[in-house]
Amino acid sequence: MSVLSAKPDQNRYSSNPDPDSIDSNFHLYLLIGQSNMAGRGLLDVEYKNLSDPKVLMLNKDNEWVIASHPLHFDKPKMAAVGPGLTFGIEMAKANPSVKIGLIPCAVGGTAITSWVPSEMDPVTKKHPYDDAVTRLNTAMKSGVIKGIIWHQGEANSSPERSSDYLDKLESLIGRLRIVAGDENLPFVAGELGRYRDNYKLVNDKLQLLPGIVPNTALASSDGLTHKGDNTHFDAASATELGKRFAAQMIHLQQNK
Repeated sequence: MSVLSAKPDQNRYSSNPDPDSIDSNFHLYLLIGQSNMAGRGLLDVEYKNLSDPKVLMLNKDNEWVIASHPLHFDKPKMAAVGPGLTFGIEMAKANPSVKIGLIPCAVGGTAITSWVPSEMDPVTKKHPYDDAVTRLNTAMKSGVIKGIIWHQGEANSSPERSSDYLDKLESLIGRLRIVAGDENLPFVAGELGRYRDNYKLVNDKLQLLPGIVPNTALASSDGLTHKGDNTHFDAASATELGKRFAAQMIHLQQNK
């Protein structure tokens, strides 16, 4: 059942929501990237029951509902525990006077080259960037966008694909800030797991991001573990990463 009404937006590039319908105490966050943002941690009873009435999510039907695992629906048979829900709960704790709206838009397996206008991901047949912009515009009819969290790079963790990663990420941030109508919108990227040597190629690029793009930060993956596949964070690590995303987001907001 919908908690707030939100109809699909027909103009995916419009960023002019009606100010009379916006709740300034409804803080929105865009969740984008690939499978470790979507979440692949084991969904057991503990995580199935995790929720907070002040943390909502925009579901696949563009309705606001109480957020719960899995947030994402990129690959329904695989989506499970990711960092987004705990991120939202931590943001709600940090500001008890507001409610939080999560906009899940991650697509597992996508390279950063899929996160550009009009580009279709060849595996899922989705348009990750266009779909995220559409859902962001829909969400902004209800609340105020306050930040973006990003976890992606496993698909770019080769010497060839990582060489221009930072340039592409900088361009993505700029485009999304234009859509959001905020040139300083806080953006937090998450490090890839430190359990594969080749992931360091992307992590080394990410380390440079805060020095290149203003009002960006990096959530560390130090000490986080995979679920046994050497690729995806286990549920506990995804949860901890969500807390780290929130800590960095709060820091950026306080210094904006």
